[in-house]
Amino acid sequence: MTTETASAHGLRLIGQHELDGRGDGMQVMRHGDALYVGHAGTTGAGTSILDVSAPDRPRLVAQWDAPANTHTHKVQVADGLLLINHERFPYRPKKPLGPHSAGVAIYRIDDPFEPEQIGFWEAGGKGVHRIVWEGGRYAHMSGTPDGFTDRIWMTIDLTEPQRPTLAARWWWPGQWSGGGETPDWANGHRVAAHHGLAEGNHTYLGYDDANLVVLDTTDPTAPREVSRLSWGGGATHTCLPLEGRGLLVVTDEQQTDGPHGAERRIHLIDIADPSNPRYLRTFPEPDGEFAELPKRYGPHNLHENRDGSYRSNRLVFATYFSAGLRVYDVSDPNEPREVAHWVSEAPPGSVVPQANDLFVDEHGLIWVTDRGTGGVFCLEPLPELAKLMSEAAL
Repeated sequence: MTTETASAHGLRLIGQHELDGRGDGMQVMRHGDALYVGHAGTTGAGTSILDVSAPDRPRLVAQWDAPANTHTHKVQVADGLLLINHERFPYRPKKPLGPHSAGVAIYRIDDPFEPEQIGFWEAGGKGVHRIVWEGGRYAHMSGTPDGFTDRIWMTIDLTEPQRPTLAARWWWPGQWSGGGETPDWANGHRVAAHHGLAEGNHTYLGYDDANLVVLDTTDPTAPREVSRLSWGGGATHTCLPLEGRGLLVVTDEQQTDGPHGAERRIHLIDIADPSNPRYLRTFPEPDGEFAELPKRYGPHNLHENRDGSYRSNRLVFATYFSAGLRVYDVSDPNEPREVAHWVSEAPPGSVVPQANDLFVDEHGLIWVTDRGTGGVFCLEPLPELAKLMSEAAL
Protein backbone atom coordinates (compact mmCIF):
# COMPACT_ATOMS: atom_id res chain seq x y z
CA MET A 1 0.00 0.00 0.00
CA THR A 2 1.52 3.32 -1.07
CA THR A 3 -1.25 5.85 -0.51
CA GLU A 4 -2.14 6.99 3.00
CA THR A 5 -5.33 8.43 4.43
CA ALA A 6 -5.46 12.23 4.67
CA SER A 7 -8.74 12.50 6.56
CA ALA A 8 -11.35 10.03 7.76
CA HIS A 9 -14.32 9.63 10.04
CA GLY A 10 -16.17 6.33 10.45
CA LEU A 11 -14.08 4.51 7.85
CA ARG A 12 -10.62 3.02 7.61
CA LEU A 13 -8.51 2.00 4.65
CA ILE A 14 -7.71 -1.72 4.67
CA GLY A 15 -6.51 -2.40 1.12
CA GLN A 16 -5.34 -0.80 -2.11
CA HIS A 17 -4.13 -1.87 -5.54
CA GLU A 18 -2.49 0.51 -8.01
CA LEU A 19 -3.50 -1.71 -10.95
CA ASP A 20 0.02 -2.38 -12.12
CA GLY A 21 0.85 1.31 -12.55
CA ARG A 22 -2.31 1.97 -14.58
CA GLY A 23 -4.34 3.49 -11.80
CA ASP A 24 -6.94 5.51 -13.75
CA GLY A 25 -9.85 3.69 -12.15
CA MET A 26 -13.46 4.22 -13.14
CA GLN A 27 -16.48 1.97 -12.52
CA VAL A 28 -15.93 -0.86 -10.04
CA MET A 29 -18.14 -3.85 -9.23
CA ARG A 30 -17.66 -6.91 -7.05
CA HIS A 31 -18.96 -10.36 -8.01
CA GLY A 32 -18.07 -13.01 -5.45
CA ASP A 33 -14.31 -12.90 -5.03
CA ALA A 34 -13.81 -11.10 -8.35
CA LEU A 35 -13.57 -7.32 -8.58
CA TYR A 36 -14.02 -5.76 -12.03
CA VAL A 37 -12.54 -2.31 -12.61
CA GLY A 38 -13.00 -0.20 -15.73
CA HIS A 39 -10.27 2.32 -16.58
CA ALA A 40 -10.96 5.98 -17.36
CA GLY A 41 -8.80 5.80 -20.50
CA THR A 42 -5.66 7.84 -19.91
CA THR A 43 -3.37 4.81 -19.46
CA GLY A 44 -4.76 2.76 -22.33
CA ALA A 45 -5.89 0.01 -19.97
CA GLY A 46 -9.41 -1.24 -20.52
CA THR A 47 -10.48 -3.62 -17.76
CA SER A 48 -8.75 -5.07 -14.70
CA ILE A 49 -9.90 -8.12 -12.72
CA LEU A 50 -8.75 -8.60 -9.14
CA ASP A 51 -9.07 -11.46 -6.68
CA VAL A 52 -10.42 -9.88 -3.50
CA SER A 53 -10.96 -13.03 -1.46
CA ALA A 54 -8.61 -11.28 0.97
CA PRO A 55 -9.90 -7.67 0.74
CA ASP A 56 -6.88 -6.29 2.56
CA ARG A 57 -4.61 -7.89 -0.06
CA PRO A 58 -6.31 -7.53 -3.46
CA ARG A 59 -4.43 -9.38 -6.21
CA LEU A 60 -4.45 -8.43 -9.90
CA VAL A 61 -5.38 -11.51 -11.94
CA ALA A 62 -5.99 -10.07 -15.41
CA GLN A 63 -5.75 -6.76 -17.20
CA TRP A 64 -6.36 -6.03 -20.84
CA ASP A 65 -6.03 -2.96 -23.00
CA ALA A 66 -8.88 -0.99 -24.49
CA PRO A 67 -9.10 -0.92 -28.31
CA ALA A 68 -7.29 1.94 -30.03
CA ASN A 69 -8.90 5.39 -29.62
CA THR A 70 -11.45 3.84 -27.25
CA HIS A 71 -12.07 3.55 -23.54
CA THR A 72 -14.01 0.78 -21.82
CA HIS A 73 -14.55 2.44 -18.48
CA LYS A 74 -17.84 0.89 -17.33
CA VAL A 75 -18.64 -2.63 -16.09
CA GLN A 76 -21.94 -4.35 -15.27
CA VAL A 77 -22.24 -7.91 -13.91
CA ALA A 78 -25.38 -10.08 -13.57
CA ASP A 79 -26.85 -13.39 -14.75
CA GLY A 80 -23.43 -14.89 -15.43
CA LEU A 81 -22.52 -12.13 -17.87
CA LEU A 82 -20.15 -9.16 -17.85
CA LEU A 83 -21.06 -6.14 -19.99
CA ILE A 84 -18.41 -3.55 -20.90
CA ASN A 85 -18.94 -0.33 -22.84
CA HIS A 86 -16.86 0.80 -25.83
CA GLU A 87 -16.74 4.56 -26.48
CA ARG A 88 -14.49 6.88 -28.44
CA PHE A 89 -11.69 8.37 -26.33
CA PRO A 90 -10.66 11.13 -25.85
CA TYR A 91 -14.11 12.69 -25.90
CA ARG A 92 -12.89 15.93 -27.47
CA PRO A 93 -9.68 15.03 -29.33
CA LYS A 94 -7.25 17.81 -30.20
CA LYS A 95 -6.40 16.10 -33.48
CA PRO A 96 -8.20 13.61 -35.72
CA LEU A 97 -8.33 10.07 -34.36
CA GLY A 98 -8.17 6.79 -36.19
CA PRO A 99 -10.90 4.17 -35.99
CA HIS A 100 -12.48 3.42 -32.62
CA SER A 101 -14.80 0.75 -31.21
CA ALA A 102 -18.40 1.72 -30.41
CA GLY A 103 -20.86 -0.47 -28.56
CA VAL A 104 -21.14 -3.07 -25.80
CA ALA A 105 -18.95 -6.17 -25.38
CA ILE A 106 -20.64 -9.16 -23.74
CA TYR A 107 -18.70 -11.84 -21.85
CA ARG A 108 -19.63 -15.08 -20.14
CA ILE A 109 -18.08 -15.39 -16.69
CA ASP A 110 -18.37 -19.11 -15.97
CA ASP A 111 -14.88 -18.49 -14.59
CA PRO A 112 -15.14 -14.97 -13.11
CA PHE A 113 -11.39 -14.46 -13.56
CA GLU A 114 -11.34 -15.50 -17.23
CA PRO A 115 -14.24 -13.84 -19.05
CA GLU A 116 -15.01 -15.22 -22.52
CA GLN A 117 -16.40 -12.76 -25.06
CA ILE A 118 -19.51 -14.14 -26.72
CA GLY A 119 -21.12 -11.11 -28.31
CA PHE A 120 -20.88 -7.45 -29.27
CA TRP A 121 -23.57 -4.88 -29.95
CA GLU A 122 -22.53 -2.28 -32.51
CA ALA A 123 -23.86 1.11 -31.46
CA GLY A 124 -22.18 3.21 -34.15
CA GLY A 125 -21.29 6.86 -33.70
CA LYS A 126 -19.16 7.63 -30.65
CA GLY A 127 -20.34 4.52 -28.84
CA VAL A 128 -21.78 3.72 -25.42
CA HIS A 129 -21.04 5.73 -22.29
CA ARG A 130 -22.71 4.07 -19.30
CA ILE A 131 -24.71 0.85 -18.95
CA VAL A 132 -27.40 0.04 -16.38
CA TRP A 133 -28.15 -3.68 -16.12
CA GLU A 134 -29.04 -5.88 -13.16
CA GLY A 135 -29.88 -8.95 -15.22
CA GLY A 136 -32.86 -9.98 -17.29
CA ARG A 137 -33.77 -9.35 -20.88
CA TYR A 138 -33.01 -5.64 -21.29
CA ALA A 139 -29.90 -3.56 -20.69
CA HIS A 140 -30.16 0.23 -20.74
CA MET A 141 -27.44 2.70 -21.66
CA SER A 142 -26.45 6.16 -22.81
CA GLY A 143 -24.53 6.66 -26.01
CA THR A 144 -24.13 8.78 -29.13
CA PRO A 145 -25.22 6.99 -32.31
CA ASP A 146 -24.60 8.48 -35.73
CA GLY A 147 -26.91 11.39 -36.51
CA PHE A 148 -27.33 12.66 -32.95
CA THR A 149 -25.90 15.81 -31.36
CA ASP A 150 -24.94 14.04 -28.12
CA ARG A 151 -25.78 11.06 -25.93
CA ILE A 152 -29.30 9.61 -25.99
CA TRP A 153 -30.94 6.77 -23.99
CA MET A 154 -30.99 3.29 -25.52
CA THR A 155 -32.14 -0.22 -24.62
CA ILE A 156 -30.81 -3.49 -26.03
CA ASP A 157 -32.38 -6.94 -25.91
CA LEU A 158 -30.13 -9.67 -24.48
CA THR A 159 -32.46 -12.61 -25.08
CA GLU A 160 -29.62 -14.03 -27.18
CA PRO A 161 -26.51 -12.42 -25.66
CA GLN A 162 -24.46 -13.63 -28.61
CA ARG A 163 -26.68 -11.50 -30.87
CA PRO A 164 -27.96 -8.49 -28.93
CA THR A 165 -30.42 -6.23 -30.72
CA LEU A 166 -31.62 -2.66 -30.31
CA ALA A 167 -34.98 -2.57 -28.50
CA ALA A 168 -35.64 1.14 -27.91
CA ARG A 169 -34.27 4.67 -28.11
CA TRP A 170 -35.38 7.89 -26.45
CA TRP A 171 -33.92 11.34 -26.97
CA TRP A 172 -34.61 14.95 -26.11
CA PRO A 173 -36.37 16.64 -29.03
CA GLY A 174 -33.77 18.45 -31.12
CA GLN A 175 -30.99 15.90 -30.66
CA TRP A 176 -31.65 13.98 -33.87
CA SER A 177 -29.88 16.30 -36.29
CA GLY A 178 -29.62 13.50 -38.84
CA GLY A 179 -33.41 13.38 -38.92
CA GLY A 180 -33.75 17.11 -39.45
CA GLU A 181 -34.31 18.12 -35.84
CA THR A 182 -32.92 21.47 -34.71
CA PRO A 183 -31.66 22.13 -31.16
CA ASP A 184 -33.69 24.77 -29.35
CA TRP A 185 -31.21 25.22 -26.50
CA ALA A 186 -28.50 27.85 -26.17
CA ASN A 187 -24.90 27.37 -27.21
CA GLY A 188 -22.91 26.03 -24.28
CA HIS A 189 -25.98 24.34 -22.78
CA ARG A 190 -25.42 20.61 -23.04
CA VAL A 191 -28.37 18.27 -23.56
CA ALA A 192 -27.07 14.71 -23.14
CA ALA A 193 -28.21 11.54 -21.39
CA HIS A 194 -25.93 10.12 -18.73
CA HIS A 195 -27.71 7.21 -17.12
CA GLY A 196 -30.99 6.37 -15.51
CA LEU A 197 -31.98 4.30 -12.50
CA ALA A 198 -35.44 2.79 -12.13
CA GLU A 199 -37.96 2.31 -9.38
CA GLY A 200 -41.10 0.48 -10.38
CA ASN A 201 -42.30 1.62 -13.80
CA HIS A 202 -40.31 4.85 -13.85
CA THR A 203 -36.72 5.58 -14.85
CA TYR A 204 -35.02 8.70 -13.50
CA LEU A 205 -32.59 9.90 -16.13
CA GLY A 206 -29.83 12.44 -15.63
CA TYR A 207 -29.63 14.67 -18.71
CA ASP A 208 -26.59 16.88 -18.15
CA ASP A 209 -27.48 20.61 -18.21
CA ALA A 210 -31.16 19.72 -18.77
CA ASN A 211 -31.05 18.00 -15.35
CA LEU A 212 -33.81 15.41 -14.81
CA VAL A 213 -36.08 13.52 -17.20
CA VAL A 214 -38.60 11.00 -15.83
CA LEU A 215 -39.57 8.21 -18.23
CA ASP A 216 -42.42 5.73 -17.98
CA THR A 217 -40.72 2.42 -18.77
CA THR A 218 -43.65 0.11 -18.08
CA ASP A 219 -42.87 -1.18 -21.58
CA PRO A 220 -39.06 -1.10 -21.82
CA THR A 221 -39.30 -1.09 -25.61
CA ALA A 222 -41.40 2.10 -25.65
CA PRO A 223 -40.12 4.60 -23.06
CA ARG A 224 -42.37 7.62 -22.68
CA GLU A 225 -41.54 10.97 -21.08
CA VAL A 226 -43.79 11.87 -18.16
CA SER A 227 -42.00 14.86 -16.65
CA ARG A 228 -38.88 17.02 -16.45
CA LEU A 229 -37.30 19.11 -13.73
CA SER A 230 -34.56 21.72 -14.00
CA TRP A 231 -32.85 23.47 -11.10
CA GLY A 232 -30.29 25.54 -13.00
CA GLY A 233 -27.24 23.49 -12.11
CA GLY A 234 -25.36 21.64 -14.80
CA ALA A 235 -23.93 18.25 -15.73
CA THR A 236 -26.49 16.10 -13.93
CA HIS A 237 -24.95 12.66 -13.57
CA THR A 238 -26.72 10.11 -11.33
CA CYS A 239 -30.36 10.03 -10.19
CA LEU A 240 -30.88 7.48 -7.39
CA PRO A 241 -34.41 6.69 -6.18
CA LEU A 242 -34.58 5.78 -2.49
CA GLU A 243 -36.79 2.73 -2.57
CA GLY A 244 -40.27 3.23 -1.16
CA ARG A 245 -39.65 6.77 0.07
CA GLY A 246 -40.67 8.96 -2.85
CA LEU A 247 -37.23 10.59 -2.83
CA LEU A 248 -34.53 10.96 -5.47
CA VAL A 249 -30.87 11.75 -4.78
CA VAL A 250 -29.08 13.47 -7.66
CA THR A 251 -25.45 14.41 -8.34
CA ASP A 252 -24.23 17.22 -10.59
CA GLU A 253 -20.68 16.61 -11.85
CA GLN A 254 -17.78 19.01 -12.38
CA GLN A 255 -16.45 18.06 -15.82
CA THR A 256 -13.38 20.29 -16.01
CA ASP A 257 -10.25 20.50 -13.88
CA GLY A 258 -9.42 23.25 -11.44
CA PRO A 259 -11.42 25.69 -9.33
CA HIS A 260 -14.76 26.13 -11.03
CA GLY A 261 -17.34 28.88 -10.71
CA ALA A 262 -20.38 26.67 -11.23
CA GLU A 263 -21.59 25.03 -8.03
CA ARG A 264 -21.87 21.25 -8.11
CA ARG A 265 -23.95 19.68 -5.34
CA ILE A 266 -25.98 16.65 -4.31
CA HIS A 267 -29.71 17.39 -4.59
CA LEU A 268 -32.80 15.87 -3.03
CA ILE A 269 -35.97 15.69 -5.14
CA ASP A 270 -39.52 14.73 -4.15
CA ILE A 271 -40.80 12.05 -6.57
CA ALA A 272 -43.88 10.94 -4.64
CA ASP A 273 -45.68 11.88 -7.86
CA PRO A 274 -43.28 11.01 -10.72
CA SER A 275 -45.34 13.17 -13.07
CA ASN A 276 -44.63 16.21 -10.89
CA PRO A 277 -41.15 16.03 -9.32
CA ARG A 278 -40.40 18.81 -6.83
CA TYR A 279 -37.02 20.19 -5.84
CA LEU A 280 -36.41 20.00 -2.08
CA ARG A 281 -32.85 20.90 -1.06
CA THR A 282 -29.12 20.26 -1.34
CA PHE A 283 -26.98 18.04 0.83
CA PRO A 284 -24.32 19.72 2.99
CA GLU A 285 -20.96 20.28 1.35
CA PRO A 286 -17.80 18.69 2.78
CA ASP A 287 -15.85 20.81 5.25
CA GLY A 288 -12.52 21.99 3.87
CA GLU A 289 -10.94 23.95 1.02
CA PHE A 290 -11.41 21.23 -1.59
CA ALA A 291 -13.03 23.56 -4.12
CA GLU A 292 -9.79 25.53 -4.45
CA LEU A 293 -7.65 22.52 -5.31
CA PRO A 294 -6.55 21.60 -8.84
CA LYS A 295 -8.38 18.84 -10.72
CA ARG A 296 -12.06 18.10 -10.00
CA TYR A 297 -14.19 18.76 -6.94
CA GLY A 298 -17.80 17.88 -6.27
CA PRO A 299 -20.09 14.86 -6.32
CA HIS A 300 -19.71 12.28 -9.05
CA ASN A 301 -21.10 8.78 -8.54
CA LEU A 302 -23.49 7.24 -6.04
CA HIS A 303 -23.64 3.65 -4.87
CA GLU A 304 -26.67 2.43 -6.81
CA ASN A 305 -28.29 -0.08 -4.39
CA ARG A 306 -28.30 -2.85 -6.97
CA ASP A 307 -29.12 -6.48 -6.24
CA GLY A 308 -26.15 -8.36 -4.81
CA SER A 309 -24.75 -5.27 -3.09
CA TYR A 310 -25.44 -3.38 0.13
CA ARG A 311 -28.82 -1.69 -0.18
CA SER A 312 -30.37 1.11 1.86
CA ASN A 313 -33.00 3.80 1.41
CA ARG A 314 -31.50 5.85 4.25
CA LEU A 315 -27.75 5.89 3.67
CA VAL A 316 -26.24 7.47 0.55
CA PHE A 317 -22.62 6.81 -0.48
CA ALA A 318 -21.04 9.32 -2.88
CA THR A 319 -17.64 9.89 -4.45
CA TYR A 320 -16.67 13.55 -4.36
CA PHE A 321 -13.45 13.74 -6.41
CA SER A 322 -10.88 15.70 -4.33
CA ALA A 323 -13.14 15.43 -1.26
CA GLY A 324 -12.99 11.63 -1.35
CA LEU A 325 -15.89 9.43 -0.27
CA ARG A 326 -18.86 10.87 1.63
CA VAL A 327 -21.64 9.01 3.45
CA TYR A 328 -24.95 10.73 4.24
CA ASP A 329 -27.95 9.82 6.37
CA VAL A 330 -31.26 10.95 4.87
CA SER A 331 -33.53 9.46 7.55
CA ASP A 332 -34.85 13.00 7.91
CA PRO A 333 -35.21 14.41 4.36
CA ASN A 334 -35.47 17.89 5.85
CA GLU A 335 -31.94 17.61 7.19
CA PRO A 336 -29.59 15.28 5.30
CA ARG A 337 -26.40 14.92 7.33
CA GLU A 338 -22.93 13.59 6.68
CA VAL A 339 -22.11 10.64 8.95
CA ALA A 340 -18.75 9.43 7.56
CA HIS A 341 -16.03 10.32 5.10
CA TRP A 342 -12.67 9.17 3.81
CA VAL A 343 -10.12 11.15 1.79
CA SER A 344 -6.80 9.74 0.61
CA GLU A 345 -3.53 11.54 0.30
CA ALA A 346 -2.60 12.35 -3.28
CA PRO A 347 -1.55 9.03 -4.86
CA PRO A 348 1.97 8.90 -6.30
CA GLY A 349 1.89 10.65 -9.67
CA SER A 350 -1.15 12.79 -8.80
CA VAL A 351 -1.37 16.29 -7.33
CA VAL A 352 -4.64 15.56 -5.51
CA PRO A 353 -6.87 12.54 -4.94
CA GLN A 354 -9.79 12.06 -7.34
CA ALA A 355 -12.30 9.61 -5.85
CA ASN A 356 -14.19 8.54 -8.96
CA ASP A 357 -16.61 5.64 -8.56
CA LEU A 358 -17.63 3.20 -5.84
CA PHE A 359 -19.38 -0.03 -4.96
CA VAL A 360 -20.59 -1.09 -1.51
CA ASP A 361 -20.55 -4.87 -1.44
CA GLU A 362 -22.92 -7.19 0.43
CA HIS A 363 -20.38 -7.46 3.25
CA GLY A 364 -20.43 -3.70 3.80
CA LEU A 365 -16.96 -3.09 2.35
CA ILE A 366 -16.66 0.00 0.17
CA TRP A 367 -14.58 -0.17 -3.01
CA VAL A 368 -13.50 3.24 -4.33
CA THR A 369 -11.56 4.02 -7.50
CA ASP A 370 -9.26 6.99 -8.09
CA ARG A 371 -9.49 8.77 -11.44
CA GLY A 372 -5.81 9.70 -11.55
CA THR A 373 -3.21 7.16 -10.46
CA GLY A 374 -4.48 5.60 -7.22
CA GLY A 375 -6.24 2.54 -8.66
CA VAL A 376 -8.73 0.98 -6.26
CA PHE A 377 -9.13 1.23 -2.48
CA CYS A 378 -11.04 -0.95 -0.01
CA LEU A 379 -12.61 0.77 2.99
CA GLU A 380 -14.07 -0.83 6.08
CA PRO A 381 -16.71 0.88 8.24
CA LEU A 382 -15.76 1.39 11.86
CA PRO A 383 -18.15 0.03 14.50
CA GLU A 384 -20.45 3.06 14.76
CA LEU A 385 -20.95 3.28 10.99
CA ALA A 386 -21.18 -0.52 10.69
CA LYS A 387 -24.01 -0.47 13.22
CA LEU A 388 -25.80 2.31 11.34
CA MET A 389 -25.38 0.42 8.05
CA SER A 390 -26.84 -2.72 9.61
CA GLU A 391 -29.85 -0.81 10.94
CA ALA A 392 -30.41 0.99 7.64
CA ALA A 393 -30.05 -2.01 5.33
CA LEU A 394 -33.01 -3.08 3.21
